[in-house]
Amino acid sequence: MARRVSRRLLLVVSAALCAALTAALLLRDGLPEGSGGPGQVIGSRPSALGGQCAPTALLEPPCGAWFGAFVPHDKGNLLEKVHAYERKVGRKLDIVYTYHDMSLAQGARLEGQLLTPEEKRVAADGHLLLLSWESKWWGGADTQQPTWKQIADGDLDASVIDVQARRVKQYGEKIFLSFDLEMDTRTPASGTPEDYVRAYRHIHDRFRELGVTNVVWTWITTGYLAHADLIKRMYPGDDYVDWVAYNQYNYYQCHKAGWLSFAQTQRATHDWIRKNISADKPLMLSEFGTANDPTEPDRQAEWYAQVPAVLKGLTGVKAALQWNYRDPGPHCDLAVANDDAWGSLRKAVSDPYLNQPLT
Repeated sequence: MARRVSRRLLLVVSAALCAALTAALLLRDGLPEGSGGPGQVIGSRPSALGGQCAPTALLEPPCGAWFGAFVPHDKGNLLEKVHAYERKVGRKLDIVYTYHDMSLAQGARLEGQLLTPEEKRVAADGHLLLLSWESKWWGGADTQQPTWKQIADGDLDASVIDVQARRVKQYGEKIFLSFDLEMDTRTPASGTPEDYVRAYRHIHDRFRELGVTNVVWTWITTGYLAHADLIKRMYPGDDYVDWVAYNQYNYYQCHKAGWLSFAQTQRATHDWIRKNISADKPLMLSEFGTANDPTEPDRQAEWYAQVPAVLKGLTGVKAALQWNYRDPGPHCDLAVANDDAWGSLRKAVSDPYLNQPLT
């Protein structure tokens, strides 16, 4: 079932609570066997064999897939929280996923600032970045909320689009950038599907006109096949998209659904995208995860154990990012729930297929 975009607002208003809960989990569950102390990162990246497994210009790993995650954090502690997650999962993340709005970057406000100082620290620490850029002003008035038509018409160029394009260009290193993920849940509130395509293309073209060449354009839909016709209408076209991505979960009681295996959450959407959107673009599971089953504590661990084998059978899937947080609503905690689940995820992401050289 498609999720409501109110989850993004939840990220903002509960960031401090997330940090406290994450810290509590770390204290409760401890560090994985063999892990270092605070500040020590687990694992190292394999070296490329003669360069044959080095990523392409579009950050595609030819010999396997990246592993990444969304890690709850506050503005100033992203790297700290990434390190804590890495100690839990027993390895270094390839991709770290963060979210931004289109507010003006004023004073201490960082929500609208692509590539914050903390994100640069994370990148310098050896991670790729996926920035999700949303046509919202979190906490802003109704009159401050951008629409797709305004973006497409260039109304935000001088104040937002060009400012952030120049910041990204100055940074220089390649990043994954998404515009309005899960756009199929944002219409008609933000505009029509055609407005979205025009807005996406306008941002892409403005970046190109300003000489920004270090963006890997990542188009992220829910992958919810009840929206199939809508998703097709909202695809900007192969010339505007480098990676195609989707977010599918085992929600279980969160959406009053039956329990779905990892394969059941992914295969139908994967096959539909390959047939209807792109036969050859690299694919990303930009958010994946599962609810816990309180009546069967081992069930989440068993779910994560399936990940490597299923991934290898999904043609062209070159990245998988675990969502280690919650959605709004009862029974909607999608974070890793217990030691057994952490151990299962840790084993799954130690698979060589998910351990590719960054250079």
